[in-house]
Amino acid sequence: MSYRLNILLSVIFVFHGIAFSQSNSRRVTIGDYIKQYNRLATKEMKRTGVPASITLAQGILESDNGNSTLAKKANNHFGIKCHSNWDGKRIFHDDDRRKECFRKYRTVYESYKDHSDFIKNGQRYQFLFKYRTTDYKHWAKGLKKAGYATNRHYDKLLIKIIEDNRLYVYDSRKKVNRNIEDDENPPVKLADIDDLYIDPFKSDVKQRNRINYIIIEKGNTFYSLAKKYDVMQWQLYKYNEFTEDSVLKVGQILYLQPKRNRADVRHKYHTVKEGETMYSISQLYGIKLKKLYKKNLMKMGEETKVGEKLWLRRKKRK
Repeated sequence: MSYRLNILLSVIFVFHGIAFSQSNSRRVTIGDYIKQYNRLATKEMKRTGVPASITLAQGILESDNGNSTLAKKANNHFGIKCHSNWDGKRIFHDDDRRKECFRKYRTVYESYKDHSDFIKNGQRYQFLFKYRTTDYKHWAKGLKKAGYATNRHYDKLLIKIIEDNRLYVYDSRKKVNRNIEDDENPPVKLADIDDLYIDPFKSDVKQRNRINYIIIEKGNTFYSLAKKYDVMQWQLYKYNEFTEDSVLKVGQILYLQPKRNRADVRHKYHTVKEGETMYSISQLYGIKLKKLYKKNLMKMGEETKVGEKLWLRRKKRK
């Protein structure tokens, strides 16, 4: 009996350990990252002149919002390799080649400071400092031109991150101490909802509520998108609750996978704003339209009023 009891207790402890580990390994979102490190970026901008928006966008992209192996094990948020002049600690990690040498830091701030110095003191980056700190587009294009990264869309990715998340507000010296989250009645932004997953093979694919999606651009058709993303046209109709006569609009969200029954755990409810519909809200959070109606005790086809509170995860109480 005691032997069986010991085995049972061992199994319980193992599963408890796994559950505890999973609960404590929550993936850092882009919003979390910005809140945590925007002050480091603005501090470095004041010290060296490297735009805070550029620093944040690079940190987000290079470290996968701080979730990458290099960020977790070496506090390296910018993918800076050792190079011949580095005499600090090192970590070896597979990148363009196997077991490449990367810089290892004691703190995240050391990584931010070294990133600023790396650009400020690097001969190939000197031309960037002729641009204003508010000119993030020229900075992004300049970093690509100088060869900071091998991705041929590097500048576009940085600009997209900056504009989607309004990181440019940190570049204004008048607003440098003002946080985005302090705005009164801020509108719901895609960046507040997205995990900003970026597929390196299809850089326009992002993720919301753990569902892959894209933003419709000029010239897109159901046929061209189905072919590009290796899905059937009927799946695009079904996933987005379209009919075959639906028309795509530029800027529209298009899911490449089925929407979910409820929103991400961070979003319990939504306050309706001017111009929003039940369908647009269901797309905003990646919730099936039928489920959104059901949670809010509404009949299909009904619309809400501005200021009304919609439940996104649980059913509204009667």
